[in-house]
Amino acid sequence: MNYEATIRSGTQPAIEPMIDDGDLRPGGGGQRRIMIIAVVIALALGLGWYLMHKSPAAQDALSARNAQAQSVSVVSPGRTSVTGSITASGTIAARREMPVGIAGEGGRVISVLVDAGDWVQAGQVLAIVDRSVQAQQIAGQAANIEVQRANARIAQANLDRALKLVERGFISKADVDRLMATRDAAAAQVQVASAELGQLRASSARLNIVAPAAGLVLTRGVEPGQIVSPGSGVLFRIAKDGQFEMQARLAESDLARLAVGQSAEVTPVGTSTPFTGQIWQLSPTIDAQTREGVARIALAYDRALRPGGFASAQIRSGSVTAPMLPESAILSDQQGPFVYVVGQGDKVQRRPVKTGDVTAQGIVVVDGLSGNERVVMRAGGFLNPGDIVRPVTATAAAPSARPGS
Repeated sequence: MNYEATIRSGTQPAIEPMIDDGDLRPGGGGQRRIMIIAVVIALALGLGWYLMHKSPAAQDALSARNAQAQSVSVVSPGRTSVTGSITASGTIAARREMPVGIAGEGGRVISVLVDAGDWVQAGQVLAIVDRSVQAQQIAGQAANIEVQRANARIAQANLDRALKLVERGFISKADVDRLMATRDAAAAQVQVASAELGQLRASSARLNIVAPAAGLVLTRGVEPGQIVSPGSGVLFRIAKDGQFEMQARLAESDLARLAVGQSAEVTPVGTSTPFTGQIWQLSPTIDAQTREGVARIALAYDRALRPGGFASAQIRSGSVTAPMLPESAILSDQQGPFVYVVGQGDKVQRRPVKTGDVTAQGIVVVDGLSGNERVVMRAGGFLNPGDIVRPVTATAAAPSARPGS
């Protein structure tokens, strides 16, 4: 009894709470304490990661990874001023070819005065056709003119005598008018005969085959003894003024880059000597089957140029300032041409590009590169985007080209 009473009446020990009720209220010091603990934990984790990667084992792992990375040659192409060039093939022909045939009624050729390769002047006789029949017709008509002139003289003399007699009243006025008409008719007959003679002479002159203009005879298709007529076709072909051209066939995309007046270097097949010419005409139409057009390049006469022969041409198509890379640096797949660029951390990145002219120094990249990148020159086929490599700087792609500004 007394013991139990003592317990109930005695003082109980004080128990302090671990967390103050005020710390749990918004704005209390508990939230600050939690934030401090979180920052301490983050710093501890960061320090542990740093110490782990700075450890000799981590350094060895990093060195091993770098040792496995393959070495690749890279180049920073910069920007180069390149003169554009288009390669084309085609045939050499006369710039203005003149086919020459028989203009008259024809006949037997008795003489051919020129041969292929000869130079002729405008109006020069190329071949002579027999005109013995026409010569007799001309002689007969000339005699007829003399007859008509004699008749005209008689008619004039009769009129003169009648005019003297009419004053005396021996001839009437009507007789005088009749004699005057006879005189006029005789004079007209002289003119008709003269016109017929001129026609015969012109017709005879047309029997000769003459050059319509000065130039170079390309072909000869007639021989002495041959019978020719207006249906005989072309007997001679002449290059007017000896001017030649190359008819270069080009894709419509290349044709759109050209303009009249641009220069070109033409090299006939069988020779290494180029001939300088200029585009004087661009085809206004495109062939529906081949999708090609013709650029006509004017050339001066040279014995090495033979119409009908094949030739190649290098046509200058303006200049462009752009990066230039060797052919080995540009790859291609279904998505188009691309290059590999070494970026930060020596990681390989794929970069799509658009290529332009192909020159002896390399391939022009007209879009996709600024020129300051590190581009993989070789071994691109063995790389994948994201690979880590060891870049080795190589010589620029086009050291001999003129740098652009």
